[in-house]
Amino acid sequence: MSRALHHVDLWVDDLDRAEAQWGWLLGRLGWSPHQGWGTGRSWIHPDGTYLGLEQSPDLVPGGHDRHRAGLNHLALTCADRAALDSLRSAAGEHGWHELFGDRYPHAGGTEHTALFLEDGQGFEVEIVVGGA
Repeated sequence: MSRALHHVDLWVDDLDRAEAQWGWLLGRLGWSPHQGWGTGRSWIHPDGTYLGLEQSPDLVPGGHDRHRAGLNHLALTCADRAALDSLRSAAGEHGWHELFGDRYPHAGGTEHTALFLEDGQGFEVEIVVGGA
């Protein structure tokens, strides 16, 4: 299977917190632990795409702000609405904050079924039902 995206690396302020939050979420979405090194961790999707988190010594202080130029959010997929509802109900216990909850599951439009979450460092993830 060909993939369009090879990998994404996110620089984080707190690797331990990011690893706990992202590890839980990615595991629920079918990703597996991939690599680990002193300042980072990664998870791999069955299609070969991987996501890395790194607390780089080159990181400039100030934290991530999805409202500034740069990464606004990542959009990942889940199998079906039941999986999305399950993620929604458990996300808060794993450090994720729901965005646009008053419009769940159609905050992205009536034909778009998704959950929007923000981690403890300000990274937003959109989890979309299906791959289309």
